Amino acid sequence: MRKYLGFAGLALIGSIYLSSCSQAERKLPIFKIAAEDANGQETQDSIERKIPDFNFLNQDSTYISQDFFKNKIYVANFFFTHCPSICPTMQRNLLKAYEKYKGNPKVAFLSHSIDFKYDQPYVLKDYANKLGVDNDQWQFVTGSKADIYDMSDNYLVYTKVDANVPGGYDHSGYLVVIDPDKRIRGAYDGTDPDQVQKLLADLDVLLNEYK
Repeated sequence: MRKYLGFAGLALIGSIYLSSCSQAERKLPIFKIAAEDANGQETQDSIERKIPDFNFLNQDSTYISQDFFKNKIYVANFFFTHCPSICPTMQRNLLKAYEKYKGNPKVAFLSHSIDFKYDQPYVLKDYANKLGVDNDQWQFVTGSKADIYDMSDNYLVYTKVDANVPGGYDHSGYLVVIDPDKRIRGAYDGTDPDQVQKLLADLDVLLNEYK
């Protein structure tokens, strides 16, 4: 059974918190989660929330692993190409970030399709082209249901197959910022213009940290 633990509960769940430095030199928070002992009980220690290794098929029918994002800051999200609800808005907003940082070798983007049946590489390629993505800085990937949905849990993004919702798939619209050390450094509502502007500002802050 999948264990989903999302951003919405950060302020309510004591096992997760944000850690940041002083305001004298602003840095983005680092998402951490409380450690557990051998009996599954929370301890006073905490561990950084890191994205595990992965290997997904991209829009060019090439396997993309974490090595592609080595030494890069990247923004990840979960979508599907025929989504009738939040995806069009979320992807158009993420396109603003792509266009701002286009050509910057330190920034990349990663969109995971949660429709493991329909969104084959050629579908993702056509989608990327129509969106206006014309280089490999933004990767669109697919994989098995288990791999994609397990990965969404690691990003703390809700995803679910649900025949009762439009399109057959339910998911949240977070844009998740990952630093070169594979740590989650921020999450932004991709459907909210103000949140997208904050994302753009915070990416500059993180780039300054890793310059």
